Amino acid sequence: MRLSAILVSALLALPATALYAQKGHEGHNHAPAVEVPASDITKNSQWNGKNVAFLGDSMTDPNNKSTDAHYWSYLSKLIGINPFVYARSGFQWDGIYKKAEEMRKDRGDEIDAIIIWAGTNDYNHSKPLGNFFTERLDSANVNGSIQVRKHRTLAMNDTTFCGNINRVMSYLKHNYPTKQIIIMTPIHRAYAKFSAKNVQPDENYANAWGLYIDSYIDVLRQAASVWAVPLIDLYSESGLYPLEENHGQYFHDSPTDRLHPNASGHYRIARTIQGKLQTIPPSF
Repeated sequence: MRLSAILVSALLALPATALYAQKGHEGHNHAPAVEVPASDITKNSQWNGKNVAFLGDSMTDPNNKSTDAHYWSYLSKLIGINPFVYARSGFQWDGIYKKAEEMRKDRGDEIDAIIIWAGTNDYNHSKPLGNFFTERLDSANVNGSIQVRKHRTLAMNDTTFCGNINRVMSYLKHNYPTKQIIIMTPIHRAYAKFSAKNVQPDENYANAWGLYIDSYIDVLRQAASVWAVPLIDLYSESGLYPLEENHGQYFHDSPTDRLHPNASGHYRIARTIQGKLQTIPPSF
């Protein structure tokens, strides 16, 4: 028991880049980690050597066993970043706020850029969309004349999708004014069954509010505009489409988990992100 405790402590002390090689669920065969070819590596960019924090759900969580290599570990090899991962399986955007606070406590200002990948669980758990703003009538001085006009205020709450996004972005914009903050959209969703009581239909089924995942994707696209941050639209641009049978090769287990990408899927995601980052500065 003492040796086991020592080994666990040593594992927890490893940086994120050392945590990606993990065993999968028993009985599931993983796609092997991709050997990154030299022709794909672009370490001559502005991202080489930068400390990049990743906030997210199971797609980012190093403890998720659906892959032997996550996209952020590939990005370390592809563009030379130092990844610091703050993610937990099942988290929605309210959980992202907690991870942002944890990151701030752990790393302080030693972060050059922050990438957020979340939203698929908000759809699956039927989080109400809400609105980015509330409106009321207010007086304003317009060219020396007091006029009554509509006035909007950012909605800050933990009960709606928009409200939670606003809370996270407000926190990050306040604490990291010179750092790049990037929002990524979820990828497409197909069927997943993790247990008899955890069965998730594919994206062609609406959630309890009658909303499809597209509605949540559109909100994230709008969030990037509202908060003046770059968007990496994995939903549209990753090329991953798990609803197509032949795309099962990119996911953990084609019959039971076409929600979580395997190592091959994560490499495809990493290459998409890599291309987008070439045009985005990590900090200012």
